Amino acid sequence: MRNGDRLAEILHSRGWPTVSSVGDEAARRAWLVAQHADRRLDPQRTALTLMAQAVQAGEADSGHLAMLRDRVLVNEGRPQIYGTQIAGVVDGQPVPWPCEDPEGMDARRAEVGLDPFRIHVTKHAPAG
Repeated sequence: MRNGDRLAEILHSRGWPTVSSVGDEAARRAWLVAQHADRRLDPQRTALTLMAQAVQAGEADSGHLAMLRDRVLVNEGRPQIYGTQIAGVVDGQPVPWPCEDPEGMDARRAEVGLDPFRIHVTKHAPAG
């Protein structure tokens, strides 16, 4: 919670921590804090809005934004867009939370620089 509180303060006072203002690693860590602030939906929504502006300005990663957008949608109980959030595993295969237009998911993933879903889950599958 402490990291989420601090990120909320930064977002309020300075906006999204852009690559040019804090560097690649700090910007990635800010995204990670926002991504995992599931119990703090209002700051997560604020991060989503500010990060979207940063992506448009070329100052944040579009793949990270896609993952944060999906996370917020899932936390709101709505279908995700990019299939980045996994609901569970069925017959050894990761299954995403419900996704808007599942047939178009990989095309949307490609637009933001994410691997196709089946490649993504293969790369991140636990070692057995």
